[in-house]
Amino acid sequence: MNPEHGTNLAHGTNPAYGTNPAHGPHGAARTGTDRVAGLLLGLSAVLIGLMAGLFFAFDVSVMPGLAAGDERTYVTAMQNFNAAVDGNGLFGSAFVLALLATAAAAVVEYRKGRRGTAVWAAAAAVAYLVVLVITFAVNIPLNNELAAAGDAAKLTDFAVVDKFKGTWVTTNILRTLLCTAALAALARALLLHGRATAR
Repeated sequence: MNPEHGTNLAHGTNPAYGTNPAHGPHGAARTGTDRVAGLLLGLSAVLIGLMAGLFFAFDVSVMPGLAAGDERTYVTAMQNFNAAVDGNGLFGSAFVLALLATAAAAVVEYRKGRRGTAVWAAAAAVAYLVVLVITFAVNIPLNNELAAAGDAAKLTDFAVVDKFKGTWVTTNILRTLLCTAALAALARALLLHGRATAR
């Protein structure tokens, strides 16, 4: 048979053409999607890592340090901390984008057929979603209550400080643990993604 017809490796069956996943419109689309998935996983890990670090800093330094001082200083400092965070657009964007990027990564990986990677990414998204629920259900209402207390120098009832030392501190530790678990899940997802796309 003429090697230039039918069985010619320059056509059809040549791995440099249609059957090679790195070529052709379908292969290019898959490669592009792989890159998007990798970028989303990496972005998710960075953002959730930043959140975990922020919560951890409050756990081990800010809150214990404030608890060692007087109650008026405690109220003033926390009011200032909360005001600084609430008015920071960069923090707000990272806080929300962490969930969106992680959920999007899980969806992209699932659609690519990488179920194991998708499960780990989804687990990270769920853990971080719980962080958001805790924040909006517990921490933010307490922050608002503290802000409503007004000038610490004029306060006579410091019951809100007890709530912070108890409830706020406890839920913040929980947020730290959940973010850390989400970060670990994303690390596993990144590892699986790297193995799958390296083939």
